[in-house]
Amino acid sequence: METFLILLRGINVGGKNRVLMAELKKFLEGLGYLDVATFIASGNVIVTSDRSAGEIAAHIESALPTAFALDDELVRILVLTRDQLRAIVDDRPAGFGDQPDEYHSDAIFLIGIDAAEAMPIFNPREGVDRVWPGKGVVYSQRLSAQRTKSRLSSMLRSPLYKSMTIRSWGTTVKLLTMLNARD
Repeated sequence: METFLILLRGINVGGKNRVLMAELKKFLEGLGYLDVATFIASGNVIVTSDRSAGEIAAHIESALPTAFALDDELVRILVLTRDQLRAIVDDRPAGFGDQPDEYHSDAIFLIGIDAAEAMPIFNPREGVDRVWPGKGVVYSQRLSAQRTKSRLSSMLRSPLYKSMTIRSWGTTVKLLTMLNARD
């Protein structure tokens, strides 16, 4: 048995694909996952399972539309081990996420693509945005005071955006804390 973080892409975004976390928890328990816990309504779930990460992703991705009315073109599942999430947090660029009052920092998790493939769709504005490639993630930061001048939203128009799910840095770190508390 191993503990996993499941990131659901495309639910509870802009009023689309609404899924209550209490219902998602019951659904996953019904699929046989143990110790299911959700964190905020953006599709963050921690489970224990004897399946592999790939098996969990395929299982949930195929079963989810049968239980919830979803536009399944938007929904993707990423399953990470504790070690994978720990590496994302530990390997962040120097100072990334350390000044939340000055910068808005996000982890853009990649689903089935790597950072080298994803990086060209970003168009950071000098002095406002910065992006760094990581293993399974793109680190994104924008100057809070210049947020309206950010060009990072231009990536939303790319077909590759369907292979990404975004979490704030604060949420990312909290999820690692929750995984670590499972020991």
